[in-house]
Amino acid sequence: MSNSFLYKDTCYKVGDTVSIEYKLKEGDKERTQIFKGIIVKVRGDSEENRMFTVRKISKTGTGVEKIIPLLSPFIAKMELVKKSSYQKAKLYFIRGLTEQEVRTKLYQVKKKVVTKRKKGNAPLSKKSRYNRRRSCVRLFKVS
Repeated sequence: MSNSFLYKDTCYKVGDTVSIEYKLKEGDKERTQIFKGIIVKVRGDSEENRMFTVRKISKTGTGVEKIIPLLSPFIAKMELVKKSSYQKAKLYFIRGLTEQEVRTKLYQVKKKVVTKRKKGNAPLSKKSRYNRRRSCVRLFKVS
């Protein structure tokens, strides 16, 4: 099992935002409905039984999840809207977040923090020696 799948020469993975045109049959008529959301999970060990779950927030603020089989004949078109840099296999935690919080978690650019170290055993400054000594006194002070 993996957290990504291949559909018509495009690789999709968990966390990506996708737009799916899904065919619906209502009586005699057939129409397409666009479902745009985030891929929450991918399940199934082979191509025949692979399914993925897509979650979107509706206009009223309610979360809607749709489980779609990968080889469904009702998928008219599927396109990648936004790629995610997220590494986890399942995104169940987004169910309790707002739309903006989800955006910041999934699509943030990670910055590398570079810290400079002092070479060798450099002596401590007077202020840091004083603070270190005071903290020790506070910890072991008997009243």
